[in-house]
Amino acid sequence: MRLSSGAAAGKIRTSDELTSELSLRRNRHESVVFTNGCYDILHAGHVRFLEQCRALGNIIVVGLNSDVSVRAQNKDKDRPIVAQEHRAEVIAALQSVDYVVLFDEPTPLQLIERLRPDVLVKGEDWRDKGVVGREFVESHGGKVVLLPLVEGLSTTNLIEKIRAGAKR
Repeated sequence: MRLSSGAAAGKIRTSDELTSELSLRRNRHESVVFTNGCYDILHAGHVRFLEQCRALGNIIVVGLNSDVSVRAQNKDKDRPIVAQEHRAEVIAALQSVDYVVLFDEPTPLQLIERLRPDVLVKGEDWRDKGVVGREFVESHGGKVVLLPLVEGLSTTNLIEKIRAGAKR
């Protein structure tokens, strides 16, 4: 998927494009940090999380759940609220992010196996759920980092707050 204009458009890549680009950058001894998510309604918690990812390596790649992928997760019948093209553009516009790549599968495992990140990052809320891709990344000498979440900030909470306000 390519956006027609804007600086962020160059940061949104297909997995094929990104695999080639990361190969070149690894030859320059740059480390790849990967995280993923829906990022349906971007909030300060997301921004802080991605800024913390920036400190963990040279290249920050965000795997973005496509609309199909979000629906496969059985989140809410109305999710995602923001279309994948717009979510990708917003994430790509962040200074802390180098690349955005969409994936249709329910989990990012295939993408992680293809991109082979040096660091896999998730929020602490994944500690008990099990981090998808952990075994693969660690088996290739990489590491998994769990970052703290910002208390009270979540897309689900924002949606609930909006819905509650709409019912008043």
